[in-house]
Amino acid sequence: MHVVGVLAMDGVVAFDMAVPAQVFGSSTGDRRRPLYETRLCTFGGAVRTSEPFGAMRVETGWGLDDLAAADTLVIPGHWGFLEEPPGDVLEAVRAAAGRGARIASICAGAFLLAATGLLDGRRATTHWVYAAELARRHPAVEVDASVLFTDNGDLLTSAGVAAGIDLCLHLVRRDHGSAVAAETARRMVMSPQRDGGQAQFIRHADPRDPGAALQPVLAWMESNLHRPLSLGDIARQACVSVRTLTRRFRAQVGTTPLQWLLQARIRRAQHLLESTDLPVGRIAEVVGMGSPATLRAHFARVVGTSPQVYRATFRARP
Repeated sequence: MHVVGVLAMDGVVAFDMAVPAQVFGSSTGDRRRPLYETRLCTFGGAVRTSEPFGAMRVETGWGLDDLAAADTLVIPGHWGFLEEPPGDVLEAVRAAAGRGARIASICAGAFLLAATGLLDGRRATTHWVYAAELARRHPAVEVDASVLFTDNGDLLTSAGVAAGIDLCLHLVRRDHGSAVAAETARRMVMSPQRDGGQAQFIRHADPRDPGAALQPVLAWMESNLHRPLSLGDIARQACVSVRTLTRRFRAQVGTTPLQWLLQARIRRAQHLLESTDLPVGRIAEVVGMGSPATLRAHFARVVGTSPQVYRATFRARP
């Protein structure tokens, strides 16, 4: 079983610490068997959570040495993230990377990960409040404050608070496909995949909510993915001008109408690749890409692999 080690420093943010256990613990296979084992690793078998959010003392049976068994290491934020991390903690993280473990940070946990030097030359994010400070302290890191998470393959970082859920669901999607990730999200009453950056989603309600202004047009777009929709088509369906439509999408969704449409088409293609034997050419038609070449180009850019490789990896088997 895939072991997830959560490195909890004293003053850890309770929400960040709990997110990996909640997400990975909610992920099950076809027979409802757990796919991950999550271990909270601390100094001396106990850790105190951060004071401003209600201090708690959490006891655990795993220590720093147990990180050696982790396939994925998650670093949550902690209240002393601006202080120099202990040397043995930095060495433990570097050692995990050296043996091939996947390492992910949540929120201000990016500061500890950056202090190891592993993020140098890599793209990273953190809570938007602290992004400028992360860039100032670690100029070799390419800090992007506009995204919910970054994925460098072996090193991942998330933005603040709830973005840790997005990151962990992304890891489940990488490991087991979009169907398992979607089922995990449903159990958590969470959107499987949020588009746009952290600032937009912190400040605005989910546009998929039945009461949101864009819900009818989003539903219409989802049901018409096979059609060659233009901005004008979408604006007419929404009964607004193209300029107003674009402004509303940026305000409520955090991206443009056509970018949202592309993401929806890719998600539909992923589902069909996982759940059907339809040839790639037919899937391209169903999702409105027109040709296999167009689907392959967009799929590789968004997902990071080809439709054929994705199907071979995640196709549901009896």
